[in-house]
Amino acid sequence: MDLAEHIHPWVDAIRAQIPGLELFDAHTHLGQNDPDGMSCTFEELTAGLMQARAKGAFVFPMHEPAGYPPANDAVLEHAREYHGLLVPFCRVDPNADAVAEAERCLARGARGIKLHPRAEGFMLDHCEVRKLVALAAERRLPVLIHAGRGIPALGAHCVALAGEFPDARLILAHAGICDLSWIWRAAPDHPNLLFDTAWWMPADLGALFSLVPPGQILFASDAPYSATLMSAAFMLRAALQAGLSPEQVSSIASEQSLRLAGAEKLEPCGPAVGEHDRAQHVLLDRVAEFLMLGAMASYRGGDGGEMIALARLGCDVPDEIDDAPVFAAIRGLLDTYEQVAGPDPTDRRALPFLILAVTVARTPDVPLPPS
Repeated sequence: MDLAEHIHPWVDAIRAQIPGLELFDAHTHLGQNDPDGMSCTFEELTAGLMQARAKGAFVFPMHEPAGYPPANDAVLEHAREYHGLLVPFCRVDPNADAVAEAERCLARGARGIKLHPRAEGFMLDHCEVRKLVALAAERRLPVLIHAGRGIPALGAHCVALAGEFPDARLILAHAGICDLSWIWRAAPDHPNLLFDTAWWMPADLGALFSLVPPGQILFASDAPYSATLMSAAFMLRAALQAGLSPEQVSSIASEQSLRLAGAEKLEPCGPAVGEHDRAQHVLLDRVAEFLMLGAMASYRGGDGGEMIALARLGCDVPDEIDDAPVFAAIRGLLDTYEQVAGPDPTDRRALPFLILAVTVARTPDVPLPPS
């Protein structure tokens, strides 16, 4: 089955709302040795970017328990092969001579730095982190920091570093979910504090798009954990549902990342849009909750079949209700999910269709693809 065939109509529906939309993926990986079992080859990554017709991507190594110099060299070499498509970042470990490795890689063409506090076991008040951020500030380079699950809060240290080094561009990955409850309030005072969208829960993405200035948000997939095309389908729907304008979505989708890639001045794109009142749709909300429970079970290797079956039953609404086409679209996505998963409900190729179905349930005001 050609999975992209099922996703393109959803991205095309977004493109119809935003003429001239271009994609740049701000969070992708290469590597074969990550202890979590995931991997991504150069060929797989570039195929995904081309499938999405992306302008390019920031790319860096996956977790390398044996150290990063060889992996950084591989990323730099692949970026040279596809000049302009792949913008290489070096990944460094503050516990292992990080500044020297960063300087070596920057001299060879790296255009950013990746830090992963969870994998390498450090906090942002580590003395080497400050040196790395100072180095990035000298060259107006981005530093992308894992800020998702599995770590304690790190936002206070990041805000302090953003204030001390205004020429550094600090990107909190995964929507900054570990600190999103409060850091949105600090964001407008620190325009060099950025957030990427490499996450999937609609509530978090809705909060990010509503509460953080759009010029400080970067579209990102987290490939290979997601894919550029699928991520665009559900993330940009969430942005439109939040009330962002076509110009603001275009900034998120590629424009600000391209400025980062060129070490150019960042351009604001208006204040945060804030929370919008929306009439509760109890029938859609119950489908969304069933789907979330099913997706979480599948993501953790369990069987979410009962919850997914309840979600499907929840879509059997009267034809005359206003959002009947939304329920029909969700049913279609569940059909695709079941075709892809077959007898294995934990098949990772199928999970994105559940995520898109959840997002559709939470974004009823965004136009659907033609049936």
